[in-house]
Amino acid sequence: MAGSRLGPDVEGFLALLATRRAPKTVEAYRRDLTALAAWFDRPIEGITTEQLEAYLAELRATGLSPATIGRRVAAIRSFFRHQMLLGVRDDNPAAELDLPRRRRTLPRTLSPAEAERLVEAAAGTTPRALRDRALVELLYGAGLRVSEAVGLQKSSIDLDARLVRCVGKGSKERVVPIGRQAVEALRRYLARGRPYLDARHRPELFLNAKGGGLTRAGAFLILRNLAAKAGLEPERVHPHLLRHSFATHLLEGGADLRSVQEMLGHADLATTELYTHVSDRRRRELYFQAHPHARRKTN
Repeated sequence: MAGSRLGPDVEGFLALLATRRAPKTVEAYRRDLTALAAWFDRPIEGITTEQLEAYLAELRATGLSPATIGRRVAAIRSFFRHQMLLGVRDDNPAAELDLPRRRRTLPRTLSPAEAERLVEAAAGTTPRALRDRALVELLYGAGLRVSEAVGLQKSSIDLDARLVRCVGKGSKERVVPIGRQAVEALRRYLARGRPYLDARHRPELFLNAKGGGLTRAGAFLILRNLAAKAGLEPERVHPHLLRHSFATHLLEGGADLRSVQEMLGHADLATTELYTHVSDRRRRELYFQAHPHARRKTN
């Protein structure tokens, strides 16, 4: 039935798309173009911008999510871009469509007390316990991405200057300060933990139990285990949660936005600004919980 709704131009476009994109993507484009054809009730090749705007208005009225509408528009734009390349049309009627803004979900964070519990769960004197404490102190204390943390080498850490040098997205290097607790945890790990794990003389800072470099999956598992010991929800705790918490707690403590941007290695300040909303939300919650004149009314 889907094929009967789509003309040869659309089928040709989908056939070409299948040579470059994954089957699931092609099938999604087919569904989106079929839905447009069913609404238009004639070959979509002749549709106008005004008609597409009416189509989008109807999609919004039915309650489709902004993400779904955005995907449908992407399929339609791609088809008409193909038509223009073939010389069938000299315009793209979907080019100027106004898309609904997607809601940006606020990143979840640990409270300062929860972060402290997670760090304290990594207590112990075995080589692996010392490594786990150093890892969680660094993830929370420097806001590193998990890929950055497991990519660190011994030479990446300057304990005297209390700095860590990491390589982030786009191979961009940045230097992040670390606190005294992270420095002490790293000193203990380097002196009494890592030498016992370093069976292969590897350059990586963090090593696994077999002497190889710690992997992203290994770091995830370490945090899950620590979360369970700390009485937190293990499925909720992951390396990026510590990065979110690092940024939020810095801003709540009075750090300026530009400094936090540089420490996180964000190319766009707007990405960092998202954490100010988390801080605002938490500040409101604390206010309503703590101030006797600010209790929410319950009806």
